[in-house]
Amino acid sequence: MTRVTINPGACGFFATVKVVKQGNKDFSVSVVSECQMVQKMAAEISNLSIMDAFKRQTDNPVFKKAAVCLRHAACPIPTGILKALEVEAGLNLPKDCSIIFEP
Repeated sequence: MTRVTINPGACGFFATVKVVKQGNKDFSVSVVSECQMVQKMAAEISNLSIMDAFKRQTDNPVFKKAAVCLRHAACPIPTGILKALEVEAGLNLPKDCSIIFEP
């Protein structure tokens, strides 16, 4: 199981994402967040495949659902979901990432 916590910034609606390998190439995804838009998106992407980690943003099921469900285009939660999928699939290392505003 891979678990990440995502701090989305000013909105304050943190998200906890869990990705669990289900067989060879399939993964279950669960997202806990107080954001109703994120909850709606999460309900529609509860199962992903390893190939979803390789799809372009325009073809990626996570970003496609984000485009429909989220009003804030810069929300980092979809990217966090895909990062967790990569780690659980053994395609990437569990390293933190961030966006840092400089004065």
